[in-house]
Amino acid sequence: MSDIQSQHKHTNRLINETSPYLLQHAHNPVDWYPWGEEALQKALQEDKPILLSIGYSACHWCHVMERESFENEDTADIINKNFVAIKVDREERPDLDSIYMQAVQALTHQGGWPMTMFLTPDGRPFYGGTYFPPADRHYGQQLMPGFPHILLSVEYAYKNNRGEIEEQAAQLAD
Repeated sequence: MSDIQSQHKHTNRLINETSPYLLQHAHNPVDWYPWGEEALQKALQEDKPILLSIGYSACHWCHVMERESFENEDTADIINKNFVAIKVDREERPDLDSIYMQAVQALTHQGGWPMTMFLTPDGRPFYGGTYFPPADRHYGQQLMPGFPHILLSVEYAYKNNRGEIEEQAAQLAD
């Protein structure tokens, strides 16, 4: 273990990346993978949905979501247990950013970063959004569910309503 790794409680696969944005997440308790065959194969082999987070270094809300959610041990435990977590730098992979931004815009009629997408193990999006707060929040009469709430709801739907997940993924692919 290198000296840098031993100074941190957590070190994930992003430590081997060159992107400054991905390296900023290398010590999150979330078991992040970079986009690639290893992560995609793990999702298929374990039949787990993919949590895809796309952002970039200069993104204010990306840093807020990291601090509030991705550095939170309880939230990271939910992610690590139920998802294969993939982090993408949109400046390094504009192709992926474009594909999944179209999906988030189709779902929410808006876009932005951080982009938070949930994918089937074969990479098809079925749910997503942008920034999610760390806890449920009310904005007037509207409830914005917190990220742990979203994670648990997606995990439940994936295990118990797979047909609906597949339908949504097929609709977004059209």
